[in-house]
Amino acid sequence: MPPTQVLPVSFEDTAIAFASKSNAELRKMYALFAAMNNNGLVKLGGGMMKAALKWHLPGTKSLIKNTIFEQFCGGETIQECLPVIEELGRYNIGTILDYSVEGEGSEKSFDHTRDEILGTIDMAHRSRHIPFSVFKVTGVADAALLEKIQDKKPLTPAEQTSYDRAHARIDAICAQAHRYGVRVFIDAEESWFQETIDQISYEMMAKYNKESAIVWNTYQLYRHDRLEAIQQACAAAEKGNYYLGGKLVRGAYMEKETRVAAQRGNPNPINPSKAATDELYNKALRFCVEHADRISICAGTHNEDSSLLLTQLMQQHNLQPGDPRIWFAQLYGMSDNLSYNLAHAGYNTAKYVPYGPVEAVMPYLLRRADENTAIAGQSSREFLLIQKELTRRKTAR
Repeated sequence: MPPTQVLPVSFEDTAIAFASKSNAELRKMYALFAAMNNNGLVKLGGGMMKAALKWHLPGTKSLIKNTIFEQFCGGETIQECLPVIEELGRYNIGTILDYSVEGEGSEKSFDHTRDEILGTIDMAHRSRHIPFSVFKVTGVADAALLEKIQDKKPLTPAEQTSYDRAHARIDAICAQAHRYGVRVFIDAEESWFQETIDQISYEMMAKYNKESAIVWNTYQLYRHDRLEAIQQACAAAEKGNYYLGGKLVRGAYMEKETRVAAQRGNPNPINPSKAATDELYNKALRFCVEHADRISICAGTHNEDSSLLLTQLMQQHNLQPGDPRIWFAQLYGMSDNLSYNLAHAGYNTAKYVPYGPVEAVMPYLLRRADENTAIAGQSSREFLLIQKELTRRKTAR
């Protein structure tokens, strides 16, 4: 059978990438990414913002909300995110509402997070522009408890009760997702309790993924053992007659993982180089596409080479761009050259759209600024693409 014929994808097409942005909006983005190219300014500005919020200085929240918050977040509540959801939807890009408030670790805060996630599932059920919901297990469960379970240490009666409540929250989220037919990502976290998260994820898949992939686990391919984990999970899904959902990312805790492994005298779980991570990520894409009859995947990546490779793999395996088993996703406010061009060519594409009160999502925003500065060329890449589009518009006039 000949390969599927699809529209060519160019991640250099800035006219498509920034079609939704006015000239004024582009200039504002240009200034923000220019600032994030300056490491010293990012560190100084982050510290000043945290202090200003702590001291409740007038105008601070408004300033943050109209700059970095507006760039990377959808709003403070689900309802505030509606304009962003509709705007992305106009360009065939889905929204993944990500409640980015870091929990307080209490049973009350865990219950609140559960209810918030249930709210995103309800919204997804009512909107054709929201293909997934997402949550972190540590948003509804105590991390120390998850670690103790992974270490196979006995739980006290109180700890067992706490774990049972956490498990019930996760089951409630997955049950509602299944009831409404809404796919839900379970995010990956630190390696010292990721095995516990994996076990819960696979338990939920065996329960709710009999007809299709509703519950999806996340695989951080900067860990050298994650392709093997995907392969084992696929074999288990085949044996258990359920579908595996997998979100493939490179990872979010590299420096922390390396530091903790050294402190504990454990082998470093991280690949020895970025090239090794890139190679492993692409191998994982190949494996998943080859097993698309059992695995549904979302390539959560800002890497242009991996994104292009996935389009090529789909064509080689005669999978249509809109095949519901394969998705692409990027963070809101970044890599629009990927998201908009992929969606324009007919590929299933979504943006992670964080939301929550400004003060509560500050840790997320500061990480985003730090990552844009730390990732080689990321801010520069965004900066140059915006510059290219502004020049193109000026020339066109």
